[in-house]
Amino acid sequence: QVVFALNQTLLQQESLRAGSFQIPYTTEDLIKHYNCGDLSSIIFNHDTSQVPNFINASLPAHERITAQEIDSYFRQELIYKRNERMGRRVKDLLEEHPDKSFFFAFGAGHFMGNNTVIDVLRREGYEVEHTPAGQAI
Repeated sequence: QVVFALNQTLLQQESLRAGSFQIPYTTEDLIKHYNCGDLSSIIFNHDTSQVPNFINASLPAHERITAQEIDSYFRQELIYKRNERMGRRVKDLLEEHPDKSFFFAFGAGHFMGNNTVIDVLRREGYEVEHTPAGQAI
């Protein structure tokens, strides 16, 4: 699986370099969706994910199964479990120091799709509100 994942990643990078594959969003798209509080609509799918996309329709059936297993593993380990850990850390800090104010900063990837840091905190009973750009806190 490791060799397969490395080969697929290298093939994607070669396609990007050769110009036969392009990232389907721009930095401006990311900023616009971030400001609107809606990153999931542009980023968290197989076409635009920060996790390499190993699933390719041109792969033979046995390699497609391997690609799906690797994709599932990466999403679980690199995104969902990490968001759980980060959400628990935020919760623990808030509970250990209820008299203090905090400012938490996360990369945009932790707010996309399902099982985000925000989802973790909401499951724990916290109310989380989006503050649009330019709005006073």
